[in-house]
Amino acid sequence: MARNAEETRRKLFDASVAEFAAHGIAGARVDRITATAGVNNALLYRYFGNKSELFDTVYGTLATRLVEAIPFTPDALPAYAGALADYYAQHPEVLRLTAWHRLESGDRHLPEAIRTSQQDKIAQIEAAQADNRLTTTYAAADLLTMILSLAQLATDVAPPLPESMDRTTLAERKHTVVTAVTALLAG
Repeated sequence: MARNAEETRRKLFDASVAEFAAHGIAGARVDRITATAGVNNALLYRYFGNKSELFDTVYGTLATRLVEAIPFTPDALPAYAGALADYYAQHPEVLRLTAWHRLESGDRHLPEAIRTSQQDKIAQIEAAQADNRLTTTYAAADLLTMILSLAQLATDVAPPLPESMDRTTLAERKHTVVTAVTALLAG
């Protein structure tokens, strides 16, 4: 029976997303990934290289999907933050992998899709600031960083609050994020 290489890669990729999101790079285990995928270890190494290369592939792919899924315009930054909050709520593994990437970065660089996307967004914000369409209270890079950080607050990945304080739904947290970005833009 011929093996379906694409199906095997997909199974390994999906198992890797879950494993890395739960355990990070150092804590992830190749044997758990391959057991979940139902394949042998040799196939993981053949298709993805070593565990570090596998993480880079997984994180880069998910980062690219995020960049492609959420349109950006500097004239609608509150809506952009809200869309990010929705995406993060639907794909919490993206934020978990981002956190692991930061914690265990070593000599890792941001995926090309993220670097290019951030540079482009900063340039668009700078252009909108130069045209007086956006506040100049904050440098473009700082404004983007604040918006990206605020979008994470709407998710379950945000720092936990005591149960007595956390009485909000995702929709309420998203509303808070959009309102906060609107306030930032007011300068």
